[in-house]
Amino acid sequence: MANVAEIFNLFQDYLNNEQDIREEIRTVVRKIEKCSRDIAIILQNIHKKDAVEENIIVSQYCNNARVHFEDVRQYYGELAKIVPQNQYYRFYDQWRHVTQRLCFLASLIIYLEVKVLVTKEVVAEFLSLKNNREEGFHLDIEDYLIGLLELASELTRFAVNSVTSGNYNRPIEISRFVNDLNSGFRLLNLKNDGLRKRYDVLKYDVKKIEEVVYDLSIRGLKPGVEEDRMITEPTTDSQQIQ
Repeated sequence: MANVAEIFNLFQDYLNNEQDIREEIRTVVRKIEKCSRDIAIILQNIHKKDAVEENIIVSQYCNNARVHFEDVRQYYGELAKIVPQNQYYRFYDQWRHVTQRLCFLASLIIYLEVKVLVTKEVVAEFLSLKNNREEGFHLDIEDYLIGLLELASELTRFAVNSVTSGNYNRPIEISRFVNDLNSGFRLLNLKNDGLRKRYDVLKYDVKKIEEVVYDLSIRGLKPGVEEDRMITEPTTDSQQIQ
């Protein structure tokens, strides 16, 4: 039989190995976080007055941001090699937040380029991750959803800045998009966890954009009247989702 020292030496070897893995992961995650910051800095330029007014400039920012995703894909590939098979969620917390941030940034690029909601499959391709858990190192659905909620908040800010720059069409487009996103989330049965708490912020984003569109309407600045008549007055707190 093994003595106590041998048993605990084995435990120590296991702990040392895990610590080495965590340190390797931290090194790669720091690189991913830097890429995330670089992408965010580029895309924040859309809020500048000249960018808000010119779609061509916005497109240039998206193209520049896409370049950094090449490094992101490389680093996620390195992570996939470091994390032991079937131990994804053992180390998941180390890259969860940056992945959520990158999901948001990828969804923002897609919205700015083609005005549609990015799918989970496309975001997974952005990050060079598998789409399904069964396939290995994958994009968790909660990270994708958190990214979409952050997108709604960023587009709300974009709508306000567009008005101050004289672009009155964009807030209406964003209002439709965020309302559709809200409708989609209302189909989900979310538990009272981090995702649910983050989702609660969406109703305030919806209300803020409705107020912007309503203000444009009463000032006679709202372009067109045909399908936009569906948007009348901003909802009150009592009308918000519970």
